[in-house]
Amino acid sequence: MKTLKYLALTAAVALAMGGLFALNSRAAQSASADGELAGKLRERVKQKLNLSEDQLAKIKSEFKAEKSNITGLLTRLHDAHAQLRTEIHKADATETSVREAAAKVSAVEADLAVERLKLYGKISPILTADQRAKLAEFEAGIDQFIERVINRIDSKLSE
Repeated sequence: MKTLKYLALTAAVALAMGGLFALNSRAAQSASADGELAGKLRERVKQKLNLSEDQLAKIKSEFKAEKSNITGLLTRLHDAHAQLRTEIHKADATETSVREAAAKVSAVEADLAVERLKLYGKISPILTADQRAKLAEFEAGIDQFIERVINRIDSKLSE
């Protein structure tokens, strides 16, 4: 259950913060809908945290500096998840082979967590104390949402 919570929180934070630029890079390569999604997400974060244009520019600069790391990690994470899914579906899959594929996912998630740490260290000073508190509230809200989902799944599976 902790793994599911961690994955969901990682994904949400990656989308909310790091994903902005990953989505922007994808938007340049694919349909404009991706660009619209990134723009809407950026506007929502800007509005919720009440970011100034100067803060937004500084944050964007920090993400641009890490763009290749972020997109590389997200690509590696996607590939590791795809490999895990493939391994699970193999007719000759074993517990050991699935654990090895899952360990690769975990390794990429650890690298992503370190990248998030670095980004938070660079972005946190740009934010005011109030904005950092709002960000913490947002993360707590994500935790509560995930807990509600887990409880719903538990109750549905208990029926």
